[in-house]
Amino acid sequence: MEKIITIENLRDFAYCNDKICRKPVKGIVLSFFGLGGCTMFNEDTEDGKMYAEKGIILLVPYQNPWAWMNKQTVDYTDELIDVLFDAYNLPENTPVVSTGGSMGGLSALVYTAYAKRTPVSCVANCPVCDLPYHYTERPDLPRTLYSAFGTYEGTMDQALRSASPLHIVDIMPKSSAYYIFHCEEDKAVNKQMHSDRFVKELERAHKVSYYAVPERGHCDLTEEMRALYTKCVTDSILGVE
Repeated sequence: MEKIITIENLRDFAYCNDKICRKPVKGIVLSFFGLGGCTMFNEDTEDGKMYAEKGIILLVPYQNPWAWMNKQTVDYTDELIDVLFDAYNLPENTPVVSTGGSMGGLSALVYTAYAKRTPVSCVANCPVCDLPYHYTERPDLPRTLYSAFGTYEGTMDQALRSASPLHIVDIMPKSSAYYIFHCEEDKAVNKQMHSDRFVKELERAHKVSYYAVPERGHCDLTEEMRALYTKCVTDSILGVE
Protein backbone atom coordinates (compact mmCIF):
# COMPACT_ATOMS: atom_id res chain seq x y z
CA MET A 1 0.00 0.00 0.00
CA GLU A 2 1.15 3.54 -0.67
CA LYS A 3 2.32 5.72 2.19
CA ILE A 4 -0.78 7.07 3.94
CA ILE A 5 0.44 8.80 7.12
CA THR A 6 2.64 11.86 6.66
CA ILE A 7 3.79 14.66 8.93
CA GLU A 8 1.16 16.88 7.30
CA ASN A 9 -1.77 14.60 8.20
CA LEU A 10 -0.28 13.00 11.33
CA ARG A 11 -2.89 14.61 13.58
CA ASP A 12 -5.62 12.70 11.74
CA PHE A 13 -4.03 9.49 13.03
CA ALA A 14 -2.63 10.49 16.43
CA TYR A 15 -2.43 13.36 18.87
CA CYS A 16 1.04 14.86 18.68
CA ASN A 17 2.52 17.98 20.26
CA ASP A 18 5.39 18.25 17.76
CA LYS A 19 4.31 21.67 16.47
CA ILE A 20 4.75 23.24 19.92
CA CYS A 21 7.62 21.04 21.10
CA ARG A 22 10.83 22.87 21.98
CA LYS A 23 13.59 21.90 19.58
CA PRO A 24 15.85 20.03 19.39
CA VAL A 25 13.65 17.05 20.19
CA LYS A 26 15.07 15.09 23.13
CA GLY A 27 12.75 12.11 23.01
CA ILE A 28 9.29 10.70 22.31
CA VAL A 29 6.68 9.57 24.83
CA LEU A 30 4.03 7.15 23.59
CA SER A 31 0.76 7.19 25.52
CA PHE A 32 -1.67 4.37 24.75
CA PHE A 33 -5.42 4.56 25.41
CA GLY A 34 -7.24 2.21 27.75
CA LEU A 35 -10.01 -0.07 26.47
CA GLY A 36 -12.58 1.88 24.48
CA GLY A 37 -10.50 5.04 24.35
CA CYS A 38 -11.25 6.92 21.15
CA THR A 39 -10.79 10.60 21.95
CA MET A 40 -9.57 12.78 19.10
CA PHE A 41 -7.87 15.91 20.41
CA ASN A 42 -8.45 19.15 18.53
CA GLU A 43 -6.22 21.22 20.82
CA ASP A 44 -2.98 20.58 22.66
CA THR A 45 -3.48 18.78 25.95
CA GLU A 46 -1.99 19.79 29.28
CA ASP A 47 0.38 16.83 29.12
CA GLY A 48 1.26 17.80 25.57
CA LYS A 49 2.16 21.31 26.68
CA MET A 50 4.13 20.06 29.68
CA TYR A 51 6.23 17.66 27.63
CA ALA A 52 6.66 20.22 24.84
CA GLU A 53 8.34 22.63 27.25
CA LYS A 54 10.89 19.92 28.04
CA GLY A 55 11.64 19.19 24.38
CA ILE A 56 9.72 15.90 24.45
CA ILE A 57 7.25 14.86 21.78
CA LEU A 58 4.04 13.30 23.13
CA LEU A 59 2.42 10.87 20.71
CA VAL A 60 -1.03 9.36 21.40
CA PRO A 61 -1.89 6.81 18.69
CA TYR A 62 -5.52 6.71 17.57
CA GLN A 63 -5.54 2.93 17.43
CA ASN A 64 -8.60 0.71 17.35
CA PRO A 65 -10.35 1.17 20.75
CA TRP A 66 -10.33 -2.65 21.12
CA ALA A 67 -6.77 -3.08 19.81
CA TRP A 68 -5.01 -4.79 22.74
CA MET A 69 -1.62 -4.21 21.02
CA ASN A 70 -2.28 -6.79 18.34
CA LYS A 71 0.03 -7.06 15.32
CA GLN A 72 -1.72 -4.29 13.40
CA THR A 73 -1.37 -1.91 16.35
CA VAL A 74 2.35 -2.59 16.65
CA ASP A 75 2.79 -1.82 12.96
CA TYR A 76 0.60 1.28 13.23
CA THR A 77 2.63 2.62 16.15
CA ASP A 78 5.90 1.92 14.36
CA GLU A 79 4.62 3.82 11.33
CA LEU A 80 3.68 6.87 13.40
CA ILE A 81 7.13 6.94 15.00
CA ASP A 82 8.76 6.54 11.59
CA VAL A 83 6.96 9.68 10.43
CA LEU A 84 8.39 11.69 13.34
CA PHE A 85 11.91 10.34 12.97
CA ASP A 86 11.89 11.14 9.26
CA ALA A 87 10.27 14.57 9.56
CA TYR A 88 12.62 15.84 12.26
CA ASN A 89 15.74 13.92 11.20
CA LEU A 90 15.97 12.35 14.63
CA PRO A 91 19.03 10.24 15.43
CA GLU A 92 18.27 6.55 15.80
CA ASN A 93 19.33 6.70 19.44
CA THR A 94 16.58 9.22 20.26
CA PRO A 95 14.86 7.71 23.33
CA VAL A 96 11.29 6.45 23.14
CA VAL A 97 9.24 5.79 26.29
CA SER A 98 6.13 3.61 26.20
CA THR A 99 3.29 4.48 28.62
CA GLY A 100 -0.37 3.80 29.33
CA GLY A 101 -2.97 2.56 31.80
CA SER A 102 -5.14 -0.58 31.84
CA MET A 103 -5.28 -1.87 28.24
CA GLY A 104 -2.90 1.00 27.55
CA GLY A 105 -0.59 -0.39 30.22
CA LEU A 106 -0.62 -3.77 28.54
CA SER A 107 -0.02 -2.01 25.22
CA ALA A 108 2.95 -0.13 26.62
CA LEU A 109 4.49 -3.33 27.97
CA VAL A 110 3.83 -5.50 24.93
CA TYR A 111 5.08 -2.81 22.56
CA THR A 112 8.54 -3.01 24.14
CA ALA A 113 8.80 -6.61 22.91
CA TYR A 114 7.79 -6.00 19.30
CA ALA A 115 8.69 -2.37 18.56
CA LYS A 116 10.88 -1.43 15.61
CA ARG A 117 12.73 0.94 17.95
CA THR A 118 12.95 -0.57 21.42
CA PRO A 119 11.71 1.85 24.10
CA VAL A 120 14.28 2.81 26.72
CA SER A 121 11.59 2.40 29.37
CA CYS A 122 7.97 1.50 29.96
CA VAL A 123 5.76 3.21 32.54
CA ALA A 124 2.45 1.41 33.10
CA ASN A 125 -0.53 2.16 35.37
CA CYS A 126 -2.74 -0.75 36.50
CA PRO A 127 -1.75 -2.78 33.43
CA VAL A 128 -3.44 -5.93 32.24
CA CYS A 129 -0.64 -8.49 32.49
CA ASP A 130 -2.32 -11.90 32.11
CA LEU A 131 -4.45 -11.66 28.99
CA PRO A 132 -5.81 -15.24 28.99
CA TYR A 133 -7.00 -14.70 32.58
CA HIS A 134 -8.40 -11.27 31.71
CA TYR A 135 -10.53 -12.93 29.01
CA THR A 136 -12.46 -14.52 31.91
CA GLU A 137 -12.26 -11.59 34.34
CA ARG A 138 -15.24 -9.53 33.13
CA PRO A 139 -18.16 -10.24 30.79
CA ASP A 140 -17.41 -7.21 28.60
CA LEU A 141 -13.95 -8.47 27.60
CA PRO A 142 -14.30 -11.56 25.34
CA ARG A 143 -15.87 -9.59 22.47
CA THR A 144 -13.05 -7.05 22.53
CA LEU A 145 -10.34 -9.69 22.59
CA TYR A 146 -12.01 -11.65 19.81
CA SER A 147 -12.13 -8.43 17.79
CA ALA A 148 -8.39 -7.95 18.28
CA PHE A 149 -7.14 -11.52 17.84
CA GLY A 150 -9.89 -13.49 16.08
CA THR A 151 -8.05 -13.60 12.75
CA TYR A 152 -4.77 -14.92 14.17
CA GLU A 153 -3.62 -18.39 13.16
CA GLY A 154 -3.72 -21.06 15.85
CA THR A 155 -5.91 -21.11 18.94
CA MET A 156 -7.38 -18.13 20.76
CA ASP A 157 -5.25 -18.98 23.79
CA GLN A 158 -2.10 -18.85 21.69
CA ALA A 159 -3.13 -15.51 20.24
CA LEU A 160 -3.82 -14.04 23.67
CA ARG A 161 -0.51 -15.29 25.02
CA SER A 162 1.34 -13.52 22.19
CA ALA A 163 0.16 -10.16 23.58
CA SER A 164 0.16 -11.02 27.28
CA PRO A 165 3.03 -9.47 29.29
CA LEU A 166 3.10 -12.37 31.74
CA HIS A 167 3.55 -14.83 28.88
CA ILE A 168 6.16 -12.91 26.87
CA VAL A 169 8.52 -11.96 29.72
CA ASP A 170 11.33 -13.91 28.07
CA ILE A 171 11.23 -11.78 24.92
CA MET A 172 10.76 -8.42 26.62
CA PRO A 173 13.97 -6.40 26.23
CA LYS A 174 16.33 -6.38 29.18
CA SER A 175 17.70 -3.04 27.97
CA SER A 176 14.42 -1.34 28.90
CA ALA A 177 13.55 -0.16 32.40
CA TYR A 178 10.06 -0.99 33.68
CA TYR A 179 8.01 1.12 36.10
CA ILE A 180 4.76 -0.51 37.19
CA PHE A 181 2.07 1.25 39.23
CA HIS A 182 -1.03 -0.58 40.48
CA CYS A 183 -3.84 0.59 42.73
CA GLU A 184 -4.62 -1.83 45.54
CA GLU A 185 -8.42 -1.39 45.32
CA ASP A 186 -8.54 -2.01 41.55
CA LYS A 187 -11.77 -3.87 40.75
CA ALA A 188 -11.34 -3.87 36.98
CA VAL A 189 -7.83 -5.37 36.73
CA ASN A 190 -7.02 -7.40 39.80
CA LYS A 191 -3.61 -6.37 41.18
CA GLN A 192 -2.78 -9.81 42.60
CA MET A 193 -3.63 -11.65 39.38
CA HIS A 194 -1.89 -9.17 37.10
CA SER A 195 0.90 -6.87 38.27
CA ASP A 196 1.93 -8.88 41.35
CA ARG A 197 2.50 -12.02 39.29
CA PHE A 198 4.02 -10.22 36.33
CA VAL A 199 6.51 -8.20 38.37
CA LYS A 200 7.61 -11.34 40.20
CA GLU A 201 8.54 -12.90 36.84
CA LEU A 202 9.93 -9.70 35.35
CA GLU A 203 12.29 -8.92 38.19
CA ARG A 204 14.19 -12.18 37.68
CA ALA A 205 16.13 -10.67 34.79
CA HIS A 206 14.83 -7.13 34.11
CA LYS A 207 15.14 -3.69 35.68
CA VAL A 208 11.78 -3.08 37.34
CA SER A 209 10.36 -0.69 39.94
CA TYR A 210 6.95 -1.54 41.41
CA TYR A 211 4.68 0.94 43.16
CA ALA A 212 1.52 -0.14 44.98
CA VAL A 213 -1.05 2.63 45.44
CA PRO A 214 -3.16 2.04 48.57
CA GLU A 215 -6.86 2.87 48.86
CA ARG A 216 -7.28 3.73 45.18
CA GLY A 217 -9.31 2.14 42.40
CA HIS A 218 -8.50 1.39 38.78
CA CYS A 219 -5.85 3.78 37.38
CA ASP A 220 -6.72 6.37 40.06
CA LEU A 221 -3.23 7.44 41.10
CA THR A 222 -2.77 9.82 44.01
CA GLU A 223 -1.34 13.24 43.22
CA GLU A 224 1.99 12.09 44.64
CA MET A 225 2.02 8.90 42.56
CA ARG A 226 0.95 10.79 39.43
CA ALA A 227 3.93 13.09 39.90
CA LEU A 228 6.21 10.06 40.34
CA TYR A 229 4.72 8.45 37.23
CA THR A 230 5.56 11.57 35.20
CA LYS A 231 9.03 11.74 36.74
CA CYS A 232 9.72 8.16 35.69
CA VAL A 233 8.83 9.16 32.13
CA THR A 234 10.83 12.38 31.98
CA ASP A 235 13.88 10.97 33.79
CA SER A 236 14.02 8.18 31.21
CA ILE A 237 14.58 10.81 28.52
CA LEU A 238 16.29 13.72 30.28
CA GLY A 239 18.21 11.77 32.91
CA VAL A 240 17.90 12.03 36.68
CA GLU A 241 18.22 15.64 37.78
